[in-house]
Amino acid sequence: MSKILVIEDEAAIRRVLVKILSEESDQYQVEEAADGVLGLGMIKKSDYDLALCDIKMPKMDGVEVLQEAKKIKPEIPFIMISGHGDLDTAVNTMRLGAFDYISKPPDLNRLLTTVRNALDKKELIVENKILKRKVSKNYEMVGESLEISQIKDMIEKVAPTDARVLITGSNGTGKELVAHWLHQKSGRDNGPFVEVNCAAIPSELIESELFGHVKGAFTSAVKDRAGKFETANHGTIFLDEIGDMSLSAQAKVLRALQENKISRVGSDKDIKVDVRVIAATNKDLQKEISEGKFREDLYHRLAVILIQVPALNDRRDDIPILIEHFTAKIAKEQGIAPKNFTKKAVELLKSYDWTGNIRELRNVVERLIILGGKEVSEDDVKLFASK
Repeated sequence: MSKILVIEDEAAIRRVLVKILSEESDQYQVEEAADGVLGLGMIKKSDYDLALCDIKMPKMDGVEVLQEAKKIKPEIPFIMISGHGDLDTAVNTMRLGAFDYISKPPDLNRLLTTVRNALDKKELIVENKILKRKVSKNYEMVGESLEISQIKDMIEKVAPTDARVLITGSNGTGKELVAHWLHQKSGRDNGPFVEVNCAAIPSELIESELFGHVKGAFTSAVKDRAGKFETANHGTIFLDEIGDMSLSAQAKVLRALQENKISRVGSDKDIKVDVRVIAATNKDLQKEISEGKFREDLYHRLAVILIQVPALNDRRDDIPILIEHFTAKIAKEQGIAPKNFTKKAVELLKSYDWTGNIRELRNVVERLIILGGKEVSEDDVKLFASK
């Protein structure tokens, strides 16, 4: 059932709105407030799916109610009710976050259509939040070792800030998980998270990929195109394997960090960007700097916070927990019953040299689930996961 709040100081109009909405659907629970102060108080105490709010009211006008409500319950769609002289104000309220406005006296069809659309939007917001929580589980950091606990503590401290973070560690250790956690626990979590694999993009295309280009900038530039920095505006950009970025692209990234603006390839027009930058690499950047392959000034811009992700060999006590985690996840993905690993099988896996780290362990667990017996034994490990 959708819960709707009508905030209107004119009793006659308030009664009409409540009557129309109550008779429209038995799925609407309609409550009313005679002024803005009462309405805002009800919003603070209860959850509403929609608010209809008059603009001209005593004590607190509708614009103030909208602005205050958006601070505490930003997901509630507002439909503003405007008199003839309030139309300009009503239009301006949409810039402040109102869903729409209706004029007095309200047209029945217009009112009901706007209400239905606003409720559909609220439902979509809720579904997106549920989906986001599900997506977050894909980036769960599993482990109870001291090394992982320290990283989790670091993330809790760093994520709410806009500090740049450089994540280091060998391939397969889970650097991208740290980046996702930093974004999801930040104030930018409602903004985009844009991932760029610098090692996978040819050096001649990296600048266009990051900063975009204008039509005619090069042979295949048939139209203007926004780059990853623009796409990540008000969110986070994750520059994975930044040690593989060309020196010319590094210079442009440095400028973006210094001035919070970029320019598309082939254009001299500056574009303001508000982006948090998280970078990761499996390379020793200090060595790259000494060899002239990485800019020292860019390193210092990126490495405000350094997070070193340990190799799996340095956190072997997490292997049983990881096996259990991957077993449940893979069984769900494959649509099969989870399998148990015997104690000896787990101990043997703990003794292996995991050069491929977490990624390699996951692949081995999947192989054992598919090829092993009803219970994965030490013999199964020796047969299908020999090192």
